[in-house]
Amino acid sequence: MRLKHVWLLSSLAILGATGAASRTASAQQNAAPVAAPAQGGGQGGQRAAGAPPPPMRLVSTDIADGKPIAGKFTCAAGADAVSPALQWMQAPRGTESFALLVHDMEPRPRKGVDDILHWMVWNMPATANQLPENVSPASADLPDGSHQTNGFAGQGGNFGYRPPCPPQDVAVPHHYAFEIFALDQKLDLPAAATRADLLKAMDGHIAGHAALVAPFNR
Repeated sequence: MRLKHVWLLSSLAILGATGAASRTASAQQNAAPVAAPAQGGGQGGQRAAGAPPPPMRLVSTDIADGKPIAGKFTCAAGADAVSPALQWMQAPRGTESFALLVHDMEPRPRKGVDDILHWMVWNMPATANQLPENVSPASADLPDGSHQTNGFAGQGGNFGYRPPCPPQDVAVPHHYAFEIFALDQKLDLPAAATRADLLKAMDGHIAGHAALVAPFNR
């Protein structure tokens, strides 16, 4: 009798487990499908933004950021001084023109906000990515349609790069900033435009910027 009773209990347990499994499978088949997660992240289910574009860069084969400027690009070379080669890359999408400013950051004439301008070029075309060594200073108009000045336009027939020339025998070097700006439009400026004119025209249109700074003393 005991064996028969144990067998009966075992059979009932097996039947119960089988029935439970069957009910679970049936419930899963009849359940509503789970909705797939929305594509993209962020609020409102919008697609997450991609990685930001790489920053604009300014480099040179003639000068290096933080390193002293070679004599051939300064007044130490006298009348043989030339402008250094500059290259820029990774300009932002939508760039319509480029502008360059070169200035000595140490002097503050008349205790003002301006320092000493050595060169500026504007309306370089959107396809441009460099200025070669020894850009001719003879004319304000360059072959690619851009324009240049140095703050003393027309004096001595020199419209271009004015080489660094800090006071002699001063231990602390001056620092010369070379800055390139990517702009979302061309600028309507006269050939005799000043740096103030250029800065005012660029305001609100700077899509990208890069710079390198090189010291020099003599």
